[in-house]
Amino acid sequence: MDYLSEYNSKLMSADEAVKIVKSGDWVHYGHFGMAPTYLDGFLAQRKEELRGVKVVSICYPGLPQTALCDPTRDHFLLNDWHFSMGNRKLHDKGLCNYIPGLYHEGPEIISRYHEPDVFMIKAAPMDNKGYFNFGISNSMHAVTVKKSKKVIVEVNSNVPYCYGGNDEAVHISDIDIVVESDNKPLIEIPIQAPDEVEQAIACNVLKHIEDGATIQLGIGAMPNAIGKMIAQSDLKDLGGHTEMMVDAYVDMYESGVMNGKRKAFDKGRIAFTFALGTRNLYDFMDHNRACASYSVDYTNDPSNSSAHDKLISINNAIEVDLFGQISSESSGFRQISGTGGQLDFVFASFKSKGGKGIICISSMASCDKEKQKSRIVPTLTPGSIVTVPRTITNFIATEYGVVDLKARSTWERAELLISIAHPDIRDELVREAEKMNIWVKSNKRV
Repeated sequence: MDYLSEYNSKLMSADEAVKIVKSGDWVHYGHFGMAPTYLDGFLAQRKEELRGVKVVSICYPGLPQTALCDPTRDHFLLNDWHFSMGNRKLHDKGLCNYIPGLYHEGPEIISRYHEPDVFMIKAAPMDNKGYFNFGISNSMHAVTVKKSKKVIVEVNSNVPYCYGGNDEAVHISDIDIVVESDNKPLIEIPIQAPDEVEQAIACNVLKHIEDGATIQLGIGAMPNAIGKMIAQSDLKDLGGHTEMMVDAYVDMYESGVMNGKRKAFDKGRIAFTFALGTRNLYDFMDHNRACASYSVDYTNDPSNSSAHDKLISINNAIEVDLFGQISSESSGFRQISGTGGQLDFVFASFKSKGGKGIICISSMASCDKEKQKSRIVPTLTPGSIVTVPRTITNFIATEYGVVDLKARSTWERAELLISIAHPDIRDELVREAEKMNIWVKSNKRV
């Protein structure tokens, strides 16, 4: 087959390519680092020609021009499955709406409920077999290609070629338009050095990880800090099965701590569905068979991930209340991020033989003593969304220890959670627990 001829026949400038979008269309963007950041600007330039175009993204990297150019939302209406910092700012201004959902159900939701008119995605350059690799985000791309009426690929030579897995690429025959982009570097997430509190939490969590465990790390500085500490430990034969690939996996793999030998499947490989980190991470993933790119219904489906023994899920949260409810995506009515795969992996880790779902939080929300607020609260802030219900919550870790809430009554949960709260707030939490009838005479004063 002459794939290059087909490529050239579909090659188009960005300003011409976006002309296929019509008023009222649903336009889906590629997810995370594979969002069409080049095409987005050209689509925004058509603002006065279009009305009621619905844009759907997942954790768009930065600020989409289609939202910034239209403060009235008459022309473009942005919706996102998992907020980035940019979309959080847009939401605060009323310029972005959140789409609730369990991440592992994403491909099925696309299949059942969505009929995209146009799908725009960043991808690696076409290989000699006619495939465009999805690079650092697999997610729900393959099913969105199948469901979309038109598909535009934005080629970027900085996209690493990531082996599968499954559904890690799209063929030229399934593409309508090819656009060669400006080849700007992919978004990078800088690695933040852990502070003393994060170091203490990481030390507490490390005690709960055994040789042969399979590690899932969530987004944020805390999981990364724990991953780096694991890399410096004397643990052996760890595996990687995660939704998000972060720089800490490079550290764990290159230190020899993570080799995947004891995994139930994908032995020797780190399974992931998207990656966000530094260029070092992206370079590590490029043409590296130690990594396996999968669609999210593979990585995050609890029936799949729980087949690994000792699945350790490490994620962070905004608040935990004395009933054990976890809020990880909103602060009151303010949407911060999204459900993502946290519930998927907390549930899966308990189903895994020897597994543990660990939610890590600092006891206080701010280092400024004048503004400090306990993250362990009597009840969640009004309006806050429950990400993990109390029936599924397993381990909670702070700098003061780690507690297991499974099989505990309300008074036991209150006692355990107060025992790892900041000492300055514990008496107040006890008084609130008494008012809530979840404190009994036999409770320890902590």
